[in-house]
Amino acid sequence: MDTVFIGRLKTLLDAVAETMQLYIPRQVDEHYVCVRYDPASEAEPELNDVRLCTPPKEFLFPLRELAAVFPEALEPAPVEPFAVFGFKACDLRALEILDKVFLEDEFEDPFYVTRRENLFVISSDCVEPRESCFCNVLGGKPYAETGFDLNVSAVPDGYIVRAGSSKGKRFLSAHASLFGDVPDALLAERDKRRDAVQEQLERANAEFALAVSAQEIVEQGYESDVFDEQAATCVECQACTRVCPTCHCFYLYDTKQQDYFGKMKMWDSCMRVGYAAVAGGGNPRKLLGDRLRHRLMHKFVYFVERYGVDMCVGCGRCVDAEAGDVDIRVVLKRLSDELTDQGQKAVAKRAK
Repeated sequence: MDTVFIGRLKTLLDAVAETMQLYIPRQVDEHYVCVRYDPASEAEPELNDVRLCTPPKEFLFPLRELAAVFPEALEPAPVEPFAVFGFKACDLRALEILDKVFLEDEFEDPFYVTRRENLFVISSDCVEPRESCFCNVLGGKPYAETGFDLNVSAVPDGYIVRAGSSKGKRFLSAHASLFGDVPDALLAERDKRRDAVQEQLERANAEFALAVSAQEIVEQGYESDVFDEQAATCVECQACTRVCPTCHCFYLYDTKQQDYFGKMKMWDSCMRVGYAAVAGGGNPRKLLGDRLRHRLMHKFVYFVERYGVDMCVGCGRCVDAEAGDVDIRVVLKRLSDELTDQGQKAVAKRAK
């Protein structure tokens, strides 16, 4: 029993909420945020048609947390099982990226591990991508294929629910009475809807298509003036890294409580002017253009060299959040066009 049908979303979520805390999307204006699910409510839950406004990293890598204390050792607090409904395919790719960082061998973060092991992921297909979404430019799709415990796809008169892990399969088996078989016609309808959204994304992002990999584009364009030009309107709000589901930089600072000393861990941003500052007042990235270059080098070059994948999932949150109107798609496209132009000039030169 890997793929089943259910008529009401509330029936599924009520069953999940019986055994664990559950967070679901709620629409606020044109965005979706996460709220605690209330099974007592008679209202039918929403299926968010696009990714949440807030990044999924908040559930695993909090904005601020106590990381260590002295003189006693600090152990991770017990975490009760919890579920989040409404993650999209880009979010699941982001979780895989965070796993590479925080579950890496001897650098494993015990606080992250505790939360990750207790997270039950219920993803859903994208229905109406926003203008800022560009997952397809980086090889993504508007529906999840891996990384979820359960995935929900809207179809006529109900939903197709697919298990993607042993936890998901156990859930479907334990609640078999809630589900029915999925007719082939509904599977075909689900695939048809997925293809339509994929085509919508392809059309919307046609102008941002890249000639070669983002890694090659950014690495070859390291000396480009594009970074300074595009950073000219940046106001250093740092929103791009705050809402990014994969940015994971943090800093540690000491705090004194009444009976212990604590070391706090808090999100940091490479777009902040003081991020790269060193003792003595030196700073190799005082200029905004240099910081923008570093951000893209980290996402598309350094991270790829270490882990083999881009650190950008094309969710578009940074595009929506930017107060300074810096669009990562435009930066990549400008660099891509420069690289293509250089190649054409080199070919023309050799032909002479």
